[in-house]
Amino acid sequence: MVKVDIRIKLKHGVADPEGENTHKTLDLLGFEGIKSVKTVKLFEIEIDAEPEQAKEAAEEMCRRLLANPVIQTFRIDLK
Repeated sequence: MVKVDIRIKLKHGVADPEGENTHKTLDLLGFEGIKSVKTVKLFEIEIDAEPEQAKEAAEEMCRRLLANPVIQTFRIDLK
């Protein structure tokens, strides 16, 4: 059993309205010194496979469903 963390984030230059709104709200609440806020999706998946097979499966999941390659990047970490 391999635990896999998959982080999906927007590519540089792609608008992040949720992050921008959160940043504005934090400013309004008086939090200072925040340069930027970015949203990231995290998927925690357990796969019954060897580590290399689990990583390959996770990459395929990202390509086929979890990430939009036009506007997003992904990172896979095995735990």
